[in-house]
Order: sequence, then C-alpha cells, then structure tokens
Amino acid sequence: MFGILRHKGLTLLSIASSILIGCSSNESSTSKEVAWRQIQGETQGTTYGITLEDPEESVEKEAIDSILHDFDMALSSYIDASIVSKINTTSDSVNFQDTYGYFETCYEKSRTVFETTNGAFDPSVFPLVKAWGFFGKELEKPSEAALDSILNFVGFGKPLHHYSMEGGTGSFRKENPSFRMDFNAIAQGLSVDILAAYLDANKIQNYYIEIGGEIVVKGKNKEELDWRIGVDSPNQKEGTRVIDNVVNISNKAIATSGNYRKFYVKDGVKYAHTIHPTSGKPVQHSLLSATVITNSCAEADAYATAFMVMGVERSMEFVRSHPKLDLDVYLLYDNGSGKIERTMTKGFKEYLK
Repeated sequence: MFGILRHKGLTLLSIASSILIGCSSNESSTSKEVAWRQIQGETQGTTYGITLEDPEESVEKEAIDSILHDFDMALSSYIDASIVSKINTTSDSVNFQDTYGYFETCYEKSRTVFETTNGAFDPSVFPLVKAWGFFGKELEKPSEAALDSILNFVGFGKPLHHYSMEGGTGSFRKENPSFRMDFNAIAQGLSVDILAAYLDANKIQNYYIEIGGEIVVKGKNKEELDWRIGVDSPNQKEGTRVIDNVVNISNKAIATSGNYRKFYVKDGVKYAHTIHPTSGKPVQHSLLSATVITNSCAEADAYATAFMVMGVERSMEFVRSHPKLDLDVYLLYDNGSGKIERTMTKGFKEYLK
C-alpha cells in the first residue's frame, strides 16, 4: 500500500488492506497493484506527489517535471528569471513572454478572487508579510509610520500597476517601484489544476495530485473507494500527526490554510502570519484553519486564504451569499477558552460520511 502522504494541513489516508475490493482472484489483484504508480519530486520551493492508476504507463515523470518547470518560470518567486520575479525587481516596466499562459491565468484568477472577496485575497500583500518578518526567523514589528508607508504601495485594486497581454506577450508597468506580488496563495493550487488537466488529456481516470498541500482527486483510490483526506487538527503533538476529521471525496479539489503553525509570540502577544491587506497588521480573530472543497484547486487555495483574513462569521456569510461559487467550507476556531470548535457548510458534512 502507499500508506500516508501528507502536507500543509491535509493528509492522504490509505486503507491498510491487501485485498482490493472488486478483485476476484490473486491474478486480478496483482494486475491492479501493478497499474498503480507514484510520481514524486520538487517544485515551487516545496514537493509534489501524484498517485495514479496508469496501466499503460502513459504519464512520465519527465513530462510532469517539464510542466512544473515551465510553471515555475512564470510564477515562482524562488527563481530570479521567472516572470513574477522580473516584475517584482523592475522599478518601472517590463515586457515578457508568457508562452503557456500560466501568468495570465494566475493573474486573472487572482483579480477575480480579489474583487469577489472585496480585497480579502490580495497578492500584493507581499511587502507587508516581509515587513513583519514572516520570511525570517524572528518577528519584526514595524512601526505605525512604517506600515502607513508600505500601505501606499499595497493594493491589487489600486492604480499601482498596469498590465496587458496580447498574443502571449505581456506588458507590466508600475506606478510605484515598490509594488510587489506573490501568488503563493493561489499558484500552487493552479499548478495542481494544470497537472490534473494533463492527466485528463492522457485519459487517467483515477488519481491524486498534491503540491505543497493543495490537492485534486479524481475517480477512486486503490481500494476503489472515494479518496480519504485527513484534515489536520490545530492541536498537533510532537512526533505524531493529529487528524481532526476525514473527508471522503472524488472529482474535487481541496485546500487548507491555517495560522496555527506559522505565528510569533512577542511580549505575550500572538501574531498570525496572515496579514490583513487593509490594516497591514496580522489578523486577530479566532479562526485557526479554513478548508475549502470546490471544483478548482486554484480557487480552493485562494478562498481558503481569504477566509483566514475574514474570520469565521464573515467567511460563512460569504459562502452563503455566493452559492454560484460552489464552495464547501470547514472552519476550525478557538472558542475563547482554548477549546477548538468546528463550523461547516451543509455540503461539507456530506464529505464526512
């Protein structure tokens, strides 16, 4: 069996059984075993894992790595030559080739989520996250004056930049040279969607794809059941993984965003790594993690991040008022006395059965 694959708030669970449902003989069981493969590697400063039923071995690791390399060259902030890095380092304007349309797709999806969430999801928050020291080892609490200065060049909807795309050639111009973007809260999800499209094109019917904790599943798992994904509890214990609940899903994307692993405590105050794009300060509310199930991993990734900005009440109201987005949400929060509580959409409850 493949055992357990886990990352950033979600864990792939596998039933420990040597007998496969629906197999009537040892021969068919062996054939079924051979049909399943795993492909693993590194991308976007993290790792990826694919579990798939591929009896014809039509999917090669080299092809997966090539797709992810091209994606990195568009959107990875870890690569100086990527499109997003060139944009971030220019003080004025830059032209670029977006051969596969990865940057354009990510940018347009980001703008849509930004507008839909009224700015709760904002890729331009990068300078604020850096100012608070969340890319380093210690909290760097900026002064109010420093925050006010940074907020002058933060805002995806402000007239701080101009972007156009025509025939695969992009043009990006800044009004403020300090404007920066980081698509980490949507790009990993988008890359999972892109790999899912590749597997679909190769007629793979059953698969699990995970990059940095963002997941898409299709069909059934090796036991011919829906895929079982464990949602991590915020109360983790050293040396072990604590699962809060198990989701059974198929043909969906799932992503989790949380504050319980990334935070600082300074002078008795806890600072979450989620920065509110408007105030420029770490959010101060009870929400510990947001898990989103929907049809697009990019959207699951982005909306989970937005909900960590909104908090429990605003997130649930947002989902209720936007039924066409088809979002199912599972929120874990502190009830004020240190106890973890749960709230979820009606649709999400169906995945827990």
